[in-house]
Order: sequence, then C-alpha cells, then structure tokens
Amino acid sequence: MFIQGPSGSGKSTLLGLIGGVIRPARGEGTIHLLGHPMHRLSGWRRDAVRANHVGFIFQMFNLIPYLDALANVMLPCRFSRTRRQRAAAQGGAEAEARRLLEHLGLGEEELLRRLPSELSVGQQQRVAAARAPIGAPEVLIADEPTSALDADRKEVFIELLLRECAALGTTVLFVSHDASLEPLFDRSISLAEINRIASTPVKPAVAA
Repeated sequence: MFIQGPSGSGKSTLLGLIGGVIRPARGEGTIHLLGHPMHRLSGWRRDAVRANHVGFIFQMFNLIPYLDALANVMLPCRFSRTRRQRAAAQGGAEAEARRLLEHLGLGEEELLRRLPSELSVGQQQRVAAARAPIGAPEVLIADEPTSALDADRKEVFIELLLRECAALGTTVLFVSHDASLEPLFDRSISLAEINRIASTPVKPAVAA
C-alpha cells in the first residue's frame, strides 16, 4: 500500500499510530493491528506487538551508532523471540542479515563491519531497509525510505524491498511525498483521501 501526502501532512504521525509508537488520545479513534487493539494497550504491550510483528524503516534510519551494519540488521532478533525463531528457520539471524544486505548491494565483508558513521547516507538507508524485514514481520512500515537515494536508485531499491517482502509474506505500508513511486505498488491512497473518509460523518441506518 502506497500512502502519498505532502511534507507536513501527518504521514509520520499516521505510521506512528499504526505501529504503536504513539497512541491516540482517549476518545480520538481506535487502531487495530493484526487483531491487537493498539489504542488500548499499555506502552510495553505495544512495544511487544511492534517487536514481534512490525518492521520499521524510519525516516532518520535510527541505526545504533556503536553497532556495525551487520549487527544493526540483526537487532530485531535480539528483542523478539518470534523474529529470532523465524530467522533461525532461514539459517539463523546472521545468515539472514547477510542475505538481506547482499540483496540491497551491501554484501562486501568490509561494508558489513562498518559503523553507521563510516557509511554514506544511501548505505545507511539500505542498512535500515535490510533490518526491517529480518525475522519476517507480518507488517513493514516504511517512512520516506527513498529520501536519501537519487532518482535512478529509487525504483531499484523499492523493487528489491517489495520482492523481499513478497517472498516473506510481509505487508508493506510505504509512505512518501513522491507521487511518481505510486505505480510500483499494488494499491495506493492519498492522505487527503484518508482525512476525507475519517471526517465524513456516518449516517445512521434507516429501517425499511
């Protein structure tokens, strides 16, 4: 699903709500993710749902500065037994991390051992993208993940990401202000349309 909207329109807030990073104020809506009522769960329960079932590609990458690229990709398996077990079925967390990084063009051993500060911005973004699907989460949320890539690399990057997620059976929610990316996705919706639907009052049913 491609969600399009201009900068400042609330795209990151929407993803934060869906992924349980933030919670709607009381009485301001409900959010169900994979059967979990995210609007009612405590902070640690939302964290557990996210760790086990959601991969995130953050706009600012959120790489751990003192971990190398390989360790950063393996990180979700340290926090989630569920994802660790799924990675084990693919040969183990390290083998899966190496495979994902190689698919995104970072397979060289020397690159795998670099800290984030030793990588280019585009390489950091690809490390963040490899980290999100490890352990086969049911949902992958991507917040402007191509912002650091040039036009020629954007399409290749997205096709690799979508191919990997399709193989894992992972649903992708991809948010961007770049409408030119829309044809790469199965479905799309604009944030303006979401807001219009959300603000439309529901008419009560009339008995025949």
